[in-house]
Amino acid sequence: MKAAIFKGKGKIAVEERPKPTVKEKTDAVVRVVLACVCGSDLWFYRGISEHQEGPIGHEFIGVVDEIGADVKNIKKGDFVIAPFAFSDGTCPNCQAGFQTACQHGGFFGMGTEGDGGQAEYVRVPQADGTLVPVPGSDFSEETLASLLTLSDVMGTGYHAAVSAGVKEGDTVAVVGDGAVGLSAVLSAKLLGAKRIVIMSRHEERQKLALDWGATDIIEERGDEAIKAVMDLTNGIGVDAVMECVGSREANETAFALARAGSIVGRVGVPHDVEINAQVTFYRNVGMRGGPAPARAYLPELLKSVLAGDINPGKVFDFVTDLDHIAEAYAAMDERRAIKSLVKVSEL
Repeated sequence: MKAAIFKGKGKIAVEERPKPTVKEKTDAVVRVVLACVCGSDLWFYRGISEHQEGPIGHEFIGVVDEIGADVKNIKKGDFVIAPFAFSDGTCPNCQAGFQTACQHGGFFGMGTEGDGGQAEYVRVPQADGTLVPVPGSDFSEETLASLLTLSDVMGTGYHAAVSAGVKEGDTVAVVGDGAVGLSAVLSAKLLGAKRIVIMSRHEERQKLALDWGATDIIEERGDEAIKAVMDLTNGIGVDAVMECVGSREANETAFALARAGSIVGRVGVPHDVEINAQVTFYRNVGMRGGPAPARAYLPELLKSVLAGDINPGKVFDFVTDLDHIAEAYAAMDERRAIKSLVKVSEL
């Protein structure tokens, strides 16, 4: 089979690899229909985070090709969504709704734990706890793209909003206008936020943010951005903040925007970040978030997509095939694309 292989900073190749097979009785093998490139993949691509040479990618949907003897809830031929972390669904952490901390789980495409999702086939450990079958058939390309977002990006944006405690009538801020930040805008709207402020300097991203419910665009950065938001909120700050980048500046901005007693929902992978404990303590500002338990949110978000209530697949603005996945990475790295979709096979 063909698979995307991380070869070092700025290098993604497509190579022939053995088709995966069932190794454990709880495994399934999925034929990938659609995959995509994640913003966190760019940390590796840019050489900021380490990744060993090997398979990469963790967002995919597809058709079950093979199952292990102990798989009960998934059958061959099912069309499924695979969240970016595999999990057994039964350990205490999974039962608490945090499948990304599963005691017997791991992550796809990290080089050491699971197969890469940017491939023609993927072995899925803990298939019963991980995979979510999609009811129905004959989906449009638009719907398929939206279903793909539920493997990670939409679930991560939703986790930012849930972690921040967004509720009906809130004024909120989103730091970051990448795919996750835009998904956080859509999620905040879904949860009832009345005013949604997003920090963005890019016209195409601003358009999508406004389409998804953003009410205010802040183009400034740093202290100027903080002042602009404070001016909008009469010097108080916002009711909830979603930090969707992971950089030091993004985190500093996020905590500065938060009013006393509010929560910052952090889903950007932290890089060189230190949170000022004194500042947050005396303002009673809380902090929640981490790797999104996409599996926990999947049933609810799946219903919203199939009902046509949300269309998060609009976040994809670059489409290619597996043979040209290197261009998908380059387009995102050069900010020519918000998020790249990769067509792998037909449903």
